[in-house]
Amino acid sequence: MIEINALVACYGTKTAVDGLTLAIPGGEIFAFLGPNGAGKTTTIKVIAGLLRPGGGSVRVAGFDVVREALAAKSALSYVPDEPYLYDMLTGREFLHFVADLYRIDRARAEREVERLAEAFDIGPWIDELAVGYSHGMKQRVVVTAALLHAPKVLLLDEPLVGLDPKSARRFKDILRREARECGVAVFMSTHTLALAEEIGDRVGILDRGRLVKLGTVDQIRALARSPEQGLEDVFLEITGGVAEA
Repeated sequence: MIEINALVACYGTKTAVDGLTLAIPGGEIFAFLGPNGAGKTTTIKVIAGLLRPGGGSVRVAGFDVVREALAAKSALSYVPDEPYLYDMLTGREFLHFVADLYRIDRARAEREVERLAEAFDIGPWIDELAVGYSHGMKQRVVVTAALLHAPKVLLLDEPLVGLDPKSARRFKDILRREARECGVAVFMSTHTLALAEEIGDRVGILDRGRLVKLGTVDQIRALARSPEQGLEDVFLEITGGVAEA
């Protein structure tokens, strides 16, 4: 569903992503890890069509994100780390606005809004203005909006930010269902290594724009120097976060 080939992305003279090649099939939850400034968010923005690549190519659901931008964007949803809503719209109005953007007919949109509102427990607040929402509530509404048009690819940048434990659990269950039952390719950037361990099928570690490790959680853990070490210890060693013992 996501095909990245020799991707290069730059900001002026700074190379943020350097020759990244990666493929994420449908039905996989992929956890993209890396320290701050590694190039994770830049990669996601290129996939989403928000940044133009400086080299290489990216395809989403078979569509080139530059040459076939509209078709590629229609096949994906992007949830940024900072949720944005229109303050003077209610949650329901915002969700119907998003449904209209994807040309979802009103009857189907209403069914999906009700189903997802129940799944994320936003029903009691859905008809209140977004200006009064907490960060966590905004995140829940934005994620609901992302799932409305049944995307083939779901891009998530720090998806658990602002979610309480109950909402986080529901969200993880929904991600598993979207991947396993609906065949969605989930591309998730996170600093929460426990999340990557819990639901990630594969893990990629990016450091200074380059993919330095790729494999299942067990394969990455196998790089540990002792059985007591977990993914966090391996991650810190690979990215230079800790000194040798």
